[in-house]
Amino acid sequence: MTYLTDLFANPLAVSAALGWFSAQFIKTVLYCIINREFNAERIFGSGGMPSSHSATVCALAASTACIYGTAGFEFPMAFFFAFIVMYDATGVRKETGEQARVINELVEEWREMGRTIESLEPMEQLKELVGHTPLQVVAGAVLGIVTALIVCSVMT
Repeated sequence: MTYLTDLFANPLAVSAALGWFSAQFIKTVLYCIINREFNAERIFGSGGMPSSHSATVCALAASTACIYGTAGFEFPMAFFFAFIVMYDATGVRKETGEQARVINELVEEWREMGRTIESLEPMEQLKELVGHTPLQVVAGAVLGIVTALIVCSVMT
């Protein structure tokens, strides 16, 4: 049980978790406002504004800087981990979402023409919201840094 209490007393873990939760909450609220409907998938889903990936890793990096400083090995590890995650979110994962959108459109056009292929019939639509725009990543990064600064000021 001490592991669990230690985890909740660790500002790095709390910052990262709150960064993720805050981004997912904001993302869900924004989705409800824009689309005028609640979609439970947005609570845990990827993609959208702000980036929960960026919020999580930036909260971790910023809280690492607050606790350990920037001179040791801890901050560079967290910083470059955050950089890779954010780069991937705007690169590979964003491109994956674009490809999913195109494939979904092609499959729908194929079905509208009355053609069937057994392998396509059971196929559900591919998930298109998997990556982020640069603005979504920056918004998540700012949210994560602010979250870390608040958590570190409260917990240390």
